[in-house]
Amino acid sequence: MKRFLHVLINIAVANTSTFFLWSALSFWLYLETHSVLILSILSGTFMTLVTLSGMFFGTIVDKHRKKEVIAVSSIVALIFLLLAGSVFLFFDRKEIADISSSAFWIFSLSILLSALVSNLRSIALSTTVSILVPKEDYARANGMVGMVQGVGMIANTVFSGLVIGRLGLEWAMYITLILSGLALLHLLFVPIPEDHLHHDPEVLNKQVDFRGAIKAIRSVPGLMALIFFTTFNNFIGGVIMVLLDPYGLEMFSVEMWGIVLGITGTGFIFGGMAITKKGLGKQPLRTLLYGYVIGSLICLLFTVREWAWLFLAGIFLYMFFVPFIEAAEQTIIQTVVPKIKQGRVFGFAQTVESAATPVSSYLIGPIAQFSIIPFMESDAGKQTFGWLLGEGNARGIALTFVLAGLFMLLLSLLAFRTRAYHRLSESFKKSL
Repeated sequence: MKRFLHVLINIAVANTSTFFLWSALSFWLYLETHSVLILSILSGTFMTLVTLSGMFFGTIVDKHRKKEVIAVSSIVALIFLLLAGSVFLFFDRKEIADISSSAFWIFSLSILLSALVSNLRSIALSTTVSILVPKEDYARANGMVGMVQGVGMIANTVFSGLVIGRLGLEWAMYITLILSGLALLHLLFVPIPEDHLHHDPEVLNKQVDFRGAIKAIRSVPGLMALIFFTTFNNFIGGVIMVLLDPYGLEMFSVEMWGIVLGITGTGFIFGGMAITKKGLGKQPLRTLLYGYVIGSLICLLFTVREWAWLFLAGIFLYMFFVPFIEAAEQTIIQTVVPKIKQGRVFGFAQTVESAATPVSSYLIGPIAQFSIIPFMESDAGKQTFGWLLGEGNARGIALTFVLAGLFMLLLSLLAFRTRAYHRLSESFKKSL
């Protein structure tokens, strides 16, 4: 566990610093251009690349030693960051913020690709749990991962805005380069013993091993259903990603909203701490589904009235339970899938699950904007749902949350009664 903590801290520092710069870039570009289009293009590009690269990254993790993967990915990310820094030094700021200029694309894509490479480190981190941590402590180790992710999210939300507002983008770049360099240096002294591990011969000559991933998943009854069910849950994540900021900005000033997100983001930390202390119980799959049920209920209820305390409590509780869901999925895969195949399984899961978020984002925005919100602003909408949602400026967004939460609640309750749930639960027990 001590060795795992060193690996976790190393990857946490490297990934947090990289995504800190990505967040800072988003703030800086919007302040320079006031263009939502630029941010949507970059965000859409990033999520598309995450989806396309998941299996490729997973195959790399299974083909090579984990420390080598982490080290090479850190070096590649640092190279992209240095390229972005060079562009920032030699080109005018207005040219860098101009979407039609080559400087914009070189600068932005360099930072984007450095963030993308961080996903390779994350997949490698998931596989090191089963290498370094005793099986009975998988859940606690994954809880630590959730806790660290919470710290990173708060840092990205709060400090990137403060640095851009007070110091400028150049300081965000300096901080990221220094932390990335220190993390790479620290990695030299972090041992990950893998001499006892053997690589799967089926993957050695392949760049992207979809067949191997699917074969490994199908060998565990119910595992494919878990991945696809998690994908459906990510539709809720897409709804929240699109509508949370607009709803919050209807209630708070932009400065206050950033602080609110930072405070409620502590839910990730407390959720991870709870898992680290108590674990996930004897049946992580049941814990995962209960997490979905609770998340669905929160989505149903936290905007039924335009009350700040209800909204903030809902965000905090939702973030508190997210680590339980993620840690449960990680623990199940680490337990039932052989070590030599875990990289591809995690990569496949990332590919499938991450695809749901942009799809739901692209769907829910137009549906809410052109259908649900106008309906709730009409007399018919107020008469139909006024008893449920009360009055306020964002009742259309609230109705969207209610509908999404209701859909996910029904799906979560049905999952308890499926054959896949019982088969995967049995597979997990046999693997202990």
